[in-house]
Amino acid sequence: MKKYIGLTTTVPIEVLFAAGDIPVDINNIFINDQDASKRVEEAELAGYPRNVCGWIKGLYATVLQKEKIKKVIAVTQGDCSNTHALMETWQLKGIEIIPFDFPYNRDPDLLKMQIDKLITHFNTTWKKVLETKNELDKIRSLVHEIDRLTWETNQVSGFHNHLYQVSCSDFNHNPQTFKTQAQSFIEKAKAQQPYPNDEIRLGFIGVPPIISNLYEYLEKKDARVIFNEVQRQFSMPNKTDDIIEQYRLYTYPYDVFARIEDIQQEIKRRNIHGIIHYAQSFCFRQIEDLIFRQKLNVPILTLEGDKPGPLDARSTMRIDSFLEMLR
Repeated sequence: MKKYIGLTTTVPIEVLFAAGDIPVDINNIFINDQDASKRVEEAELAGYPRNVCGWIKGLYATVLQKEKIKKVIAVTQGDCSNTHALMETWQLKGIEIIPFDFPYNRDPDLLKMQIDKLITHFNTTWKKVLETKNELDKIRSLVHEIDRLTWETNQVSGFHNHLYQVSCSDFNHNPQTFKTQAQSFIEKAKAQQPYPNDEIRLGFIGVPPIISNLYEYLEKKDARVIFNEVQRQFSMPNKTDDIIEQYRLYTYPYDVFARIEDIQQEIKRRNIHGIIHYAQSFCFRQIEDLIFRQKLNVPILTLEGDKPGPLDARSTMRIDSFLEMLR
């Protein structure tokens, strides 16, 4: 019988699909919930402090609400520093935790050991995992085409670029259905008129935003996100037949300097005019903003988000000023 396996972030999902189980990125379930703000409140009522990341609180309450999720793969190295405490509060509620580490130094032997442990836990084989990778890579290539249509032909919005790439963390629980949807979307996108050439071309770096209307607001102001840094990494943009190398080249869980190298390449390739760096409130990654500002050679606007919801007045004013400066 297929089991629903929760994920705190992108992990080698090839193992889960090879085992016949269904990976569920809890982040996507939480942020697409009409009552996402209520999930945060539920975590706070359960005892989570006010000054803890809204994503963490949302993940906690979402898993408890979804009865099908009895197991969670929690990334204990390479993601959020609050994950350890999150795991413990889930365990208190009877959720089984499977830890997974991305080695900080990208050591291939340590990474192979972590994938080995997943393969053993889910009772599958390397052969099945590699076969699954080949199938998933075909679907990922469709998402890479959606990304190309965003920045090269200007036929895809920043939001849809974000949506299809972020969905690669679990392929919306059904790779074949997702594949069909992506193919249909590409056909429609190629038939659309391109966006105007005089619009502002933006890059978005940092974790996916908890803000609900960011992309929509930017396009109302004749600006478009043509590069979603972390979301693009979820689609595994670096092609390789080696699954260990695939998750070594995946930049998000490792040091910030590999991310910067990737961002710099894309700024040049995509002709990006400015960067929005999204920083989640109370997240350790806010500190990385000072590194980005020293290393990236385009104007940067740092936006901070706390709970799910639309842009607040202060953020819209800052965006307007930033776009005017770029013009």
